[in-house]
Amino acid sequence: MTKYVIGPDVAMLLARQQPTVSAEHALLAPTLLRSQLLSELYQAVHRGELTKAASDAQLDYVRGLRLRLLGDRVLQKVAWKIADELGWTDTLTAEYLALTQLQADAFITLDQQLADAVRDVVAVAPIEALHTPPSCLAD
Repeated sequence: MTKYVIGPDVAMLLARQQPTVSAEHALLAPTLLRSQLLSELYQAVHRGELTKAASDAQLDYVRGLRLRLLGDRVLQKVAWKIADELGWTDTLTAEYLALTQLQADAFITLDQQLADAVRDVVAVAPIEALHTPPSCLAD
């Protein structure tokens, strides 16, 4: 089983498209993903880009994923260290990288600039990996 940490951008895309994720993969994210996703969907409804019903359906889809949410002291300590080493002004994204270092095989983000910036910190996989059995993945 391949373990992937998904970023909030990936969670939003999955919520919109509602694809089938290969059962051979485990999805992980820091607990802050819940708040980030809720905030993004709330803002989309507030801007008139999404109905409340569509927002609820997207939240339900993500809640139905086999998504393990973690956020302990060790993760926070590692996130602090990563953010400090990368010269970042906050630790939010660093929590995703810390979780990847601690428990996952790779981090998935849609942000190519972020992916390029963190390749020396964690392995990065494309979103298409979620639909591919682990034995078929190419590096």
